[in-house]
Formats: sequence, C-alpha cells, structure tokens
Amino acid sequence: MSASHLVQILLPKETGSGEPISQEWFEKLLKELMRKFGGVTSFLRAPGEGLWRDGSAIERDNIAVVEVMTERLDTEFWRALRKRLEAELRQEEIIIRAQQIVQL
Repeated sequence: MSASHLVQILLPKETGSGEPISQEWFEKLLKELMRKFGGVTSFLRAPGEGLWRDGSAIERDNIAVVEVMTERLDTEFWRALRKRLEAELRQEEIIIRAQQIVQL
C-alpha cells in the first residue's frame, strides 16, 4: 500500500465583489494543476453551498471543489497558490486542505 495525499481546494463560484467566476478561469486552473500533478478532479457543475454566521447575519456561498492526489505534499506550493487565488478572486480566505490517504 502506498500513502499519498488528497488536496482539496474549496473555491467560490463568485468573486468577493459578487461577480460570477468564468468557466474559462476554472478551466485554466484545472489545466495548470493537471500539468503539475498529472491529474485533477473537479466538482464545478454541482456546487456545494456554504452557510456561516457573520455576527447576526447568515452568509451564503456557492462553492466548487477541486481535488488533486499527490505523493509529496509541497506546503510551500499550496500556500503560494492559496495566496494567489485569494488575490485573483478577491477573497479574504480560500480553503486548501490536505489529508493523508492510504490506497487500498
């Protein structure tokens, strides 16, 4: 059995200023990740819905999920990508999370 990591990127479907993020933008990101890691999985057409409390208001967000499997977890790469995505999409925070997996 080999250990690896599943990296998930939770992306909003709209920028911080409320503009829809284009399909072309998502496709460019997917191609970039595919070139670097050899494969990528995306859940763009069936977005998840996030809800959270901001003071007394309830905020709502539609999200897409992008996943990459990698043997080596390059935290510097992922942190730099997170910062870049936050700037490009005008977001306070983009979640990129990783978990170790064992392929059975």
